[in-house]
Amino acid sequence: MVWIIVGIIVLIVIFIISIYNGLVRSRLKAQNAWSQIDVQLQRRFDLIPNLVETVKGYMAHEEGVLTKVTELRTSWAKASTVAEKAELDNQLSNSLKTIMAVSENYPDLKANQNFSELQEELRNTENKISFSRQFYNDSVTIYNTKLEVFPSNIIANMFNFKPEDLFKAESDEARKNVKVDFNK
Repeated sequence: MVWIIVGIIVLIVIFIISIYNGLVRSRLKAQNAWSQIDVQLQRRFDLIPNLVETVKGYMAHEEGVLTKVTELRTSWAKASTVAEKAELDNQLSNSLKTIMAVSENYPDLKANQNFSELQEELRNTENKISFSRQFYNDSVTIYNTKLEVFPSNIIANMFNFKPEDLFKAESDEARKNVKVDFNK
């Protein structure tokens, strides 16, 4: 009888350890996914000064857009939460779209090889950021689901696991297409 009780206790402990390790793996996968977004955003931020310098000479009267991009880039370093970084990322994406749209009005700029290369690098980076966001949200959703479903929710509560935030557009403005008006 004692062996049966010991066997049941061992199975329960193994079950708890298994669920705990699954939660830890999911949390680490979500954190790694966030790191991948961070790497791509950093890559984009490293490209921005070169883009701004290339564009400055051609788009002197578009100084407001260039200033906003620079300010957003600076704000990124101060942001600490996923939500803050997501909002800054959305604003920066919109500003970069505006620069690309406005560049259509400057044939000399479009013909500039440096600008074309930077534009291609940014396009590739934006694609990587988009993929990384999706992967992050998938990873966070799996992790957060484990925190909610039985029996892993019991283990998660016992060991104080907290849900992660999804990366999403925080404002209605970020969900809209960028509007460019050349009549100003």
